[in-house]
Amino acid sequence: MKHFEHVNRGTCSRSVAFDIDDEGRIRNVSFFGGCSGNTQGVAALTEGMDAKEAAARMRGIRCDMRPTSCPDQLARGIEEALAEN
Repeated sequence: MKHFEHVNRGTCSRSVAFDIDDEGRIRNVSFFGGCSGNTQGVAALTEGMDAKEAAARMRGIRCDMRPTSCPDQLARGIEEALAEN
């Protein structure tokens, strides 16, 4: 299992940390800052999900008039993590 952290840009949350296990599944998502209920919900829904599928589903989600969101930032972090491997 590998641990990753992504510094968020354009969102209320400052960063997101997560693990990707040896089977390519998302584990232990933790947002720092942001709307607690929403970030906890995203973390719970992505637990055990295939990393590539999770990123594809969340990429491009917007928050109000912002061009990004906490789920979009998680997707970007996952994509960066996958590109490293």
